[in-house]
Amino acid sequence: MKTHKHAFNIILTVLFLIFAQLGAQKKFVIVLDAGHGGSDVGATRKYENIGLVQEKDVTLGIVLKLGRMLEKNKDYKIIYTRKIDEYPSLADRTDLANRSHADLFISVHCNASTKSTPYGTETYVQGPDQNKTNLEVAKRENDVIFLDDKDRERFASYDPTSPESLIALRIQQSKYLESSLIFGGYVEENFVKKDKRYSRGVMQKNLHVLRLNAMPSVLIETGFISNAEEAAYLASDKGQDEIAESIYDAITSYKKRIDRNQKKIVEEPKELPLKNDFRILLMSTPNKYVVGDPALKGLNYILTIKENGLYKYYYSVTNFASIKENNLKTAKDAGFRNATAVSFIPNQDMNTGYYRLEVYTGKDKLPSSSPILKLLKDVERVKANGIFYYTYGNVKSLEAATKLQKDLEEKGITNTTIEKVYK
Repeated sequence: MKTHKHAFNIILTVLFLIFAQLGAQKKFVIVLDAGHGGSDVGATRKYENIGLVQEKDVTLGIVLKLGRMLEKNKDYKIIYTRKIDEYPSLADRTDLANRSHADLFISVHCNASTKSTPYGTETYVQGPDQNKTNLEVAKRENDVIFLDDKDRERFASYDPTSPESLIALRIQQSKYLESSLIFGGYVEENFVKKDKRYSRGVMQKNLHVLRLNAMPSVLIETGFISNAEEAAYLASDKGQDEIAESIYDAITSYKKRIDRNQKKIVEEPKELPLKNDFRILLMSTPNKYVVGDPALKGLNYILTIKENGLYKYYYSVTNFASIKENNLKTAKDAGFRNATAVSFIPNQDMNTGYYRLEVYTGKDKLPSSSPILKLLKDVERVKANGIFYYTYGNVKSLEAATKLQKDLEEKGITNTTIEKVYK
């Protein structure tokens, strides 16, 4: 009898440990990263009225205040990359976040300019950007890698402007980008509405401290140390408290959104599909962009349809109302404020026109040795305003056009555009 009782107690203990572990795993893990530290002071300015203001001190002050707020909530598990004036390598910061299976990574920084007039907040999410002007912040942050041997080894061969690095970044970060945009939107909205500050927006940059993270990640520039008024605000307890509280509220909103989505999956009855498909129209422009272009702001699943000389860029497709609304919000959070949902009737044939593929556009005429001309028959060529347009195919429905597009991709002909032609 004692043997059975002992065995039963062991089973109870094991079950308790399992459920305790499961309960622990349900915590929302947040990694808080106070930018710079130690010998890397970051941005710094000295003012007569407030003295020396250093980025490493401001970021640590904000992170510690934010951490204390979060630690009061039992649903959160908080991990710090540093809690004192030291310099963790960029590799250590991202490795810590990945090892911890974090749900969210927040890196806090301060901005600076060679001029004293710029001010306001910015939140960055990871995203390739080949524009030299837009890479200035990334270059400033990336300079830090030369302070640490581990970072030098990890990042020495990384060139943020090379196509190979950009492709790798897009693949690695695409599944976290949209969540990062959502959270970044909450942060900047709070800075404006709660703290009455000027927001410079949510942007994408190639930042080393974000690019290796396997979770939604943001880098928050809390203000300009080079601006005397903002420097005083950033160095003050009042300013740091307000910034920490705004980020805290953004985390709360983001967590509620995640919980709400999970609850819907469990509790809501199965949603019935709509009769039509819905795509989110991001913009109409005479400019042609390829997948991954910064103009598309990191969004994936883009369908481009040329119509009446304009390229229309549609994001995602669904026949569920809830997903349509989520897609619309994602597009607006990414910066497409005028985005709108457009209805498409599935498998609808055009009565007075057809679809074809624009397989090449350029100032130069394709040579007869071009793979496009060799692989495809009946390619049509038109020259307008000094640009050659090569088109192929004649199908009645959008679905047939997308299938034709995939067929060409399998043959190695990529970056084609579906064109809607009216007779």
